[in-house]
Amino acid sequence: MAGTALAETRNSARARVGSLSRSRTPEDPDLVKARRDLAAGQLAHHIEKVLSVAPPLSIDQRAELAALFEAGRAEVGIG
Repeated sequence: MAGTALAETRNSARARVGSLSRSRTPEDPDLVKARRDLAAGQLAHHIEKVLSVAPPLSIDQRAELAALFEAGRAEVGIG
């Protein structure tokens, strides 16, 4: 079940951020990655939650939402 795996991933990322933040600087690559993983897990959880009760999205709506992710990729220099 996707929700269960997602919850485990978020919990694991949350614990990793907590553990690493005690002994690492904010710029530490492992801590930065753990924070990014946690943010992605939280975002995925929220999207899943909203979509589970929303009516189906149109193709145009899906494209607009996908464009938001692409804009984020461009801002951080990915792709």
